[in-house]
Amino acid sequence: CEAGEDTLYVNADQTVAVNEEVLDDAANELGINKEDLQPVVSAEVGNIFKFGTEKSELMGIYYTDQDGKQQPIYLASYGIGITRVMGVIVEKFADDKGIVWPEAVAPYRVYLVQIGQESTEQADALYRELQDMGIEVLYDDRDERPGRKFADAELMGIPYRVTVSDRLIKENTFEFTPRAIGETELLTREELLAKLG
Repeated sequence: CEAGEDTLYVNADQTVAVNEEVLDDAANELGINKEDLQPVVSAEVGNIFKFGTEKSELMGIYYTDQDGKQQPIYLASYGIGITRVMGVIVEKFADDKGIVWPEAVAPYRVYLVQIGQESTEQADALYRELQDMGIEVLYDDRDERPGRKFADAELMGIPYRVTVSDRLIKENTFEFTPRAIGETELLTREELLAKLG
């Protein structure tokens, strides 16, 4: 991640990555040559702490090995910072208009925009249908100008914007705009549901 604050040293086939802060110790422990590693900027999203057997011995936590001998278990702690992960996603996938959430982690899949007075019933029906299909929808039925709704949709970065308007319902179409691409296409209801299903 170009916006990261950490430097990792990585080998050519990317099977070893070591934080700069522990590079000397890790290189000795792993038996690797530091000159074979290349620095890369990264963002820390998790930690691994190795505790060894000291704490398990203090707590009396043992296992029996294959020879029937008691051994202290090896303890470690693994943690992922959810807010850090979200920050890295935003840094990596944002553009000049706002966030571009990858579909796998987006808070919603569809940003449904309703425009005009005559399209309310069709927008409500589409909202219910998408919900019934198990699709997470943020329904923007605010009394705002279309430009404001579109700008908010881009800023929030929800993967797909679907627009229902008075003009579009007369043509039996919906506007479908993938946030990452930004190109709008007109789809029938069946085409839209097939694309989202």
